[in-house]
Amino acid sequence: MAKSPTVELQISEITMENREELIKKVNNVIDQVRPYLVADGGNIEFVSLSDDNVVNVELQGACASCSMSIMTLKAGVEQAMIKAIPEIKAVEAVNAM
Repeated sequence: MAKSPTVELQISEITMENREELIKKVNNVIDQVRPYLVADGGNIEFVSLSDDNVVNVELQGACASCSMSIMTLKAGVEQAMIKAIPEIKAVEAVNAM
């Protein structure tokens, strides 16, 4: 049996609300880890959230050119993100070296 347009619209609205809430949570975690990166001359900015819950970020300042930035991203930012938001599968830098 096909879904009615009203049911599909309601499902779509719920999905968008959940996605927006997830993005708010992601930005909250980024705001919590940002001071550690800023202390070392770097920064991080949220870029997007993929359909499969991979967070894309841009590393800035010293983090953009640091040879250890991927380690910081995976061992620090990604682990904090997954611990706080289990739905997140990974964190990737769009400008990774």
